[in-house]
Amino acid sequence: MGRIVVSDNVTVDGVMQDPAGDEGFERGGWVGLIAERPELGRFALLEATTSDAMLMGRRTYEWFAGRWPSRTGELADRLNSMPKYVVSSSLEVPAWANTTLLRGEPVEEVKRLRAEIDGDIVIPASVSFIGTLQSTAWSTSCGCASSRCSWARARACSGRPAPRDRCASLGAARSMATRPP
Repeated sequence: MGRIVVSDNVTVDGVMQDPAGDEGFERGGWVGLIAERPELGRFALLEATTSDAMLMGRRTYEWFAGRWPSRTGELADRLNSMPKYVVSSSLEVPAWANTTLLRGEPVEEVKRLRAEIDGDIVIPASVSFIGTLQSTAWSTSCGCASSRCSWARARACSGRPAPRDRCASLGAARSMATRPP
């Protein structure tokens, strides 16, 4: 039976939105671009090579599919070749290679996928989808890469905006120091 592994970048205050800073959010970029962070690239490659499949919601799929198919290198080769599963009722035709569209009820689809895949099924990002799985106890492992506090006008993993005052008390992060309040 497969194991669901949730892998996310999250700040101390629970922000998961726009870690690379390429989505245009005011306080995005608190992790930085993978091309500029060799240690992040090594971690991403290790995660990709030790996972048997990727599982994601539509928005995360569209983010990945809009970036990785045209890239080259060891990480791009692995992400482009590995099996990918997308839970969505609105995606019409997945364009990224080796992608299977799952249209059924999310929890049932995950049960079926776990029965079919004997290995790690990693869920990158997909905060809404993760919330659905957490509410039904289907996440069997959680691996989050934490970053220093980066309060933002962003969606926290709880689904609520990140609390500005709590973050300020934890200390300044790069994104707070380089962007006006």
